[in-house]
Amino acid sequence: MKSFPQNLQDHLDSGTTTLAWCWRLTRSDGAVFGFTDHDLSLTFDGTTFEPGSGFTASELRSGSDLAVDAQEAEGVLTSTLITETDILDGCWDNASVEIWRVNWADTDQRVLLRRGAIGQIRRGRLHFVAEMRSLAHVLGQTVGRTFQAGCDAALGDARCGVDLFEAAFTASGTVVALSGDRGFAVSGLAGIAEGWFALGTLHWRTGANTGRRAEVLSHAISGADVRITLLEAPVRPVEVGSTFDVFAGCDKHFATCQGKFVNAVSFRGFPHIPGQDTIIRYAARGDANAGDVL
Repeated sequence: MKSFPQNLQDHLDSGTTTLAWCWRLTRSDGAVFGFTDHDLSLTFDGTTFEPGSGFTASELRSGSDLAVDAQEAEGVLTSTLITETDILDGCWDNASVEIWRVNWADTDQRVLLRRGAIGQIRRGRLHFVAEMRSLAHVLGQTVGRTFQAGCDAALGDARCGVDLFEAAFTASGTVVALSGDRGFAVSGLAGIAEGWFALGTLHWRTGANTGRRAEVLSHAISGADVRITLLEAPVRPVEVGSTFDVFAGCDKHFATCQGKFVNAVSFRGFPHIPGQDTIIRYAARGDANAGDVL
């Protein structure tokens, strides 16, 4: 049961209340923002809660089990702190949230009702609905290693150990022609084997998407033409003349780790795990299921 500070409890018991919702959001880049459904700015704990964002809150839902409780905040894109571009760019993804109930006449009378994180964001042209998940959602995330054939390390991280900035694994290029909203012909990658950058990452250096990263779906060569196709279309259209750095990709197979990156000693999968074909096979004389050591 949530216990309220005595001064807030006295206010609630008075029969006439002056209450407002306040949300404090902390993005992954460390930026802190405050919003309220009150018609004036409120300030406490060093944060000013903006009134003009158009936020309205749904009811709080809680259960006694470990199911993820959720609340929704609905609003319009009128705040200068919330832009459609930031939502599309993922700046608000998994931002931490504090939900406060505050006496707007005296902000010392307040209680923290919920902590959580931003989940799914549904948006329209000037409207959005953000899901606020309780901390129980963390219990649904995979922790530790998975017993699987493929590697579970991220290419280039501490567990992998590959230095993606080595000359063999990175190159710089320029967009010279477009093909749809996520494919384009490039210059600067001549002489590099086809597929070398497939499943890798591309970092935009110039153009409308400067500073953003994208996942590479395929790296194809047709005669003298080199073509890159991204997994998803960028937030802003790709422009001819945009420059980028692209890094080699990995399909998580042991043969790729050994042959492409010479990094078999750090492979984080189990390549010899029996597959489904082994499970459904039956014993027969003279084959691998005869009972002998494999």
